[in-house]
Amino acid sequence: MQISLNWIRQYANLPENLTAERLAYDLTMRTVEVEAVSNTAGLVEGIVTGRIVSVHPHPGADLLTVCMVDIGRDRLYQIVCGGTTLYEGERVAVAPPGAFVRWHGQGEPVELKKTKLRGELSEGMICSSQEINLEDLFPAEDERIIVDLTPQFPNAIPGQELADLLGLDDLIVEIDNKSLTNRPDLWGHYGIARELCAIYGGILKPLPTFSLPDDVEAYTVKILDTHRCRRYDAVVFDRVKTVPSPFWMQRLIWSVGMRPISLPVDVTNFVMLATGQPTHAFDRDHVEDGIHVRLALDGEILELLDGHELKLASGGLLICDGKDKPIGLAGVMGGARDSILPDTSGMVLEVANFEAIGIRKTAARHQLRTEASSRFEKAIDTPRCDLALGLTVELMRDLQPEARIVAAGHHHAEKTLPLSLPVSLHFLNIRSGRKLSAGEVVKTLTPLGFESTFDGDDTLTVTVPVWRATGDVGIKDDILEEVCRMIGYDQFKFVPPAIELKEAVRQLGYESERAIREYLAIRAGLQEVFTYPWAADRFLEAAGENGSRLLTLATPPAPDRSRLRASLIPGILEVVTQNARYYAAFGLFELAQVFAKGASHPGNKEERLPSQARQLAMAVAGQDAQILFRKLKGILAEIPRHGRVAGWSFDQDGQKPDWADKNAWLVLRDSEGETIGRMGLLSPRAADDLGLRQTQLAVAEIEIEKLVPLPSRDNRFEHLPHFPLVEQDLSIVVDEEITWARIEEAVSSHVRRV
Repeated sequence: MQISLNWIRQYANLPENLTAERLAYDLTMRTVEVEAVSNTAGLVEGIVTGRIVSVHPHPGADLLTVCMVDIGRDRLYQIVCGGTTLYEGERVAVAPPGAFVRWHGQGEPVELKKTKLRGELSEGMICSSQEINLEDLFPAEDERIIVDLTPQFPNAIPGQELADLLGLDDLIVEIDNKSLTNRPDLWGHYGIARELCAIYGGILKPLPTFSLPDDVEAYTVKILDTHRCRRYDAVVFDRVKTVPSPFWMQRLIWSVGMRPISLPVDVTNFVMLATGQPTHAFDRDHVEDGIHVRLALDGEILELLDGHELKLASGGLLICDGKDKPIGLAGVMGGARDSILPDTSGMVLEVANFEAIGIRKTAARHQLRTEASSRFEKAIDTPRCDLALGLTVELMRDLQPEARIVAAGHHHAEKTLPLSLPVSLHFLNIRSGRKLSAGEVVKTLTPLGFESTFDGDDTLTVTVPVWRATGDVGIKDDILEEVCRMIGYDQFKFVPPAIELKEAVRQLGYESERAIREYLAIRAGLQEVFTYPWAADRFLEAAGENGSRLLTLATPPAPDRSRLRASLIPGILEVVTQNARYYAAFGLFELAQVFAKGASHPGNKEERLPSQARQLAMAVAGQDAQILFRKLKGILAEIPRHGRVAGWSFDQDGQKPDWADKNAWLVLRDSEGETIGRMGLLSPRAADDLGLRQTQLAVAEIEIEKLVPLPSRDNRFEHLPHFPLVEQDLSIVVDEEITWARIEEAVSSHVRRV
């Protein structure tokens, strides 16, 4: 964004000796990031005002003219020119020898020298606007149309510097838009002036107030969606003339990067650039029966000012007349047929406040980035409409006295109110690293528009002004930032943070998880995989998921992947299916979250999320089902020792997993008898559904959060045995129905290792 210092001085009494370097430094250190500061006078350096004394045809060229020009020196200068609008007495822009111009408006500036053109001496150039970088200020169809200064400056003195004549001596501050994102109050010259008054101690001049004449008619204004449009004011002017605006207004608008068009349009742009509140003017004859604001319908067509034809979608906000005809895309751009035209004699002025997120989405959807949308999407306060109305009415009264207000209407659905924040003085002192008194804080905040009261103990009650209360300042930390930046960050000494070294908190759960991963990957030889949290329907069905505990995605990545996994088994089955095409035997494992219906509160009571338990799943694939089953059982049996968690036992009592073979499955139970996992061979039905005809698969899943982590073993000293080791071989005969697990349970407490 570009800011004119001359424009700002209309609202604030800043130091007269304010240099570009100081302005850039102070703004960058306290408010926004200044990228560059330039002077527009540099665009026409060396260019002077000339008066054409005589015009004669060139004797050797039909398209050239020989002019004698007075440029305020001791003699007349002869200049050969190809311009088509030359006449005696005309005031023109002249580049004498030594000045730089863009030749025919193209390329880089080149230095002029005396030369002969078709045999005639030419001592300089009578310039077109394109040749001296003023094409937007003096628009012309081509470079042959020279700048005619006579209408604007009929008494211009020959030899006067063109920059002085046009008032171009102005510092233009270029501000990085990213640093303004949270500051909607700074998207206009008045807001920047308020900020500079706070920095330099100046006084901010008030803007004109808005008041309607007594004899105006009521104008119908209706907002159908008060969430998307909080306020809409319409003022109808009669006897409007579409004439050029005065040069001072054109110059200011041009200096900050916009193009002057006509008085009614320039007034709306001037008000937006001054206050930060976008406004728009409609042709009164094309707006029937008032204004209403509504949401667009799918398929509606709107031709915009830039000639672009939009096919609208539901959700966009439209400005319509009383006949429901769309006349503008709210907060973005007006319609081509209903805005100010060359023959406009009456206008409907729109000053409105729109919801920021909706404007941002509309601009992004249609790839339309305008000056208006850039401001509305930052969240403007509703009282700024009053500033824009007051300034617009005064400008129209001064610049077109014959124009008069004949009707007005408004719909105010919601008003931006100031915020009140309690802030601890102790908090400000601790966070700033500096001793701040209550008086110093109040004195710092007051020029910014904040009102503060102190309870005499520790609490300041700070009232945030409406122009900062739309999302910019909302917590005590924002008040801290305001105080520190206005004092100046360079005024704070560096205080290294106090670091107290304490014993590290030992988190056995994380240690155990890491140990389990290392055991499975290194000792057990399994490959760790990572799958998406959504699962395909075919793998959910193969895993026996009936959908009753599954969560459905509002916008699934694919039609068949609309549900989140409640178990890791479906993802493991998908990975096995993909790898079985290339490998005859392999092993996989995954440790990740699963999702199920039910509430969890990971942060606080207000934060409500689905249940998100963590599981460990593994699978071994090969050709021999018995070997795979025993291999997986052996891997599971060693997890407690290598993973440093409490042990478990294997049992076949309880409910069989839906995905398991009816004859080959086991349940894992902890010491309390609670089920913490399951294992088994994949059932023939599931294998057939997945196309695993040659591959056998053993699968297991463990509720990782139910495991009890244990500390690693403690090293302690033991004496060597006094007597030599005596080995004994013991044979035991048991019934064939006795399982190995029961034998292990019976003898494990009597021996050192089983």
